[in-house]
Amino acid sequence: MQPTPARVNPSKARLAIVMILAVYPLITTLLYILTPLTEGWAVWHRTILIAPIMVLSIVFVIAPAIQKYLGWFVVRMPRPIN
Repeated sequence: MQPTPARVNPSKARLAIVMILAVYPLITTLLYILTPLTEGWAVWHRTILIAPIMVLSIVFVIAPAIQKYLGWFVVRMPRPIN
């Protein structure tokens, strides 16, 4: 029998901090771009436009980038030397 590898326990607090630092600039940029184009729209109209952009950006761009470049930080391991 082979020994089972040690389970990695990622830090939710660290992941939250990194996600906030990555998502905040994206939200701010989207608002600066879309607000003039959606002037006069109700809040829910703007939200229905921004929400899919944000979700797709987080799922397909931000989260994979965090995992690739900062995964060591989230799982509380030493930074790899490249």
